[in-house]
Amino acid sequence: MHDDGRYDDPRVTGSTSDPVSRETDYQSWSPGATGPSNQPADGEPPLRDEPTGSGQPEDPITPDPTTVRRTPEGLSRPVNAAEVRSTSGRRNTAAAVRFEPAVPHQPTPAAVRDAAPVVAAAPVASTESLAAVAADPTYVSRETPTREEDDPPLAMEAMRAVQILNPSGEVTMPRPDRTRVMCVANQKGGVGKTTTTVNLAVALALHGNRVLVVDLDPQGNASTGLNVPHHTGIPDVYDCLINSVPLAEVAQAVEGIPNLWCVPATIDLAGAEIELVSVVARESRLDRAIAAYPGEFDYVFIDCPPSLGLLTVNALVAAQEVLIPIQCEYYALEGLNQLINNINLVRQHLNPKLDVSTILLTMYDRRTRLADAVEQDVRNHFGDKVLQAVIPRNVRVSEAPSYGQSVMTYDPGSRGATSYFEAAQEIAERGVKEPVGRNA
Repeated sequence: MHDDGRYDDPRVTGSTSDPVSRETDYQSWSPGATGPSNQPADGEPPLRDEPTGSGQPEDPITPDPTTVRRTPEGLSRPVNAAEVRSTSGRRNTAAAVRFEPAVPHQPTPAAVRDAAPVVAAAPVASTESLAAVAADPTYVSRETPTREEDDPPLAMEAMRAVQILNPSGEVTMPRPDRTRVMCVANQKGGVGKTTTTVNLAVALALHGNRVLVVDLDPQGNASTGLNVPHHTGIPDVYDCLINSVPLAEVAQAVEGIPNLWCVPATIDLAGAEIELVSVVARESRLDRAIAAYPGEFDYVFIDCPPSLGLLTVNALVAAQEVLIPIQCEYYALEGLNQLINNINLVRQHLNPKLDVSTILLTMYDRRTRLADAVEQDVRNHFGDKVLQAVIPRNVRVSEAPSYGQSVMTYDPGSRGATSYFEAAQEIAERGVKEPVGRNA
């Protein structure tokens, strides 16, 4: 059926009533009522087919095939000659059969301009940058992306992992001329003593240094982090302190890490402090055990318990350097003064060569102002002894011990592994510049 735009076609229904056009759908329309304003817009042809304001049709004129009808929805198809109203106000139904194709609506220049795609302007160098380049050819603007910004994050992580693992086995960190015995001590618990000991030892061993870790904590967490058996019945550091067993018979090679050995600790070590009370020269038992070791090490790390008892005193007497991990919180600073006083007492009476050589900030949270305040206080008080490398809070560091690994091997591309690697490298460089007394 041919549809000429009316709901009822008299040719089909035979009705003589006035047909209603689909185009007469503006609000409050009724037969005989005046239509919407037929004032033409700028640049549009006049609208000739609508009734005047009086409701009477205009004088018959020659119909224009290109005449455009305005509706509430906008411009519709052009009006054909067959649809021009007659003088009686009715459409000429006889001429409605002759329907000519509509002329497509041409877009206006404004519509073309609005529909044009927006092209981003190319960045233009600033006048200051151009002047600086002209004055100094080596000038690099801050607008120039660095290599880290250009490379994808996964590529940068892979590069860090290869650098930390050092698969070639070359000696990339300088080895000291003499053995450095470092005691990792802080009487406050949970500041990262064991984590620092394990990761620094692994980082130095992966880069060509011979390292020995002495687990002096009855909890045995350092042994767990290095995947060394430390259950009951295993020879441990307790046998060295109480029964004078040679250290070489107790030390175990760490699996998967060359040049790294560990002296484990079992729960038997918990009663060593009571048993050492009646032993002659109880403060220097560990010192003599390390000195009697037949091999030579570049580093000896002693992991101390969170106390200032006889075990910690043995570690301070055996070491020449003290590494103090400080958590970036107020409680960590509160007990630091007491630790320094104990170190001074050991220096005066038992070990004159003992020195606080290294301070490492751990669990640093850059989102808080407290971490910045603690860092500034520590650096102002200890000066150059504080490492530039800062250990951030990183979940990979906490996950690694559950797999019997250090973060250096568990996730070498993580922020925690990178920070500990930088700290180990800084410690190694400081050891070359500052000679350390031999104790092995």
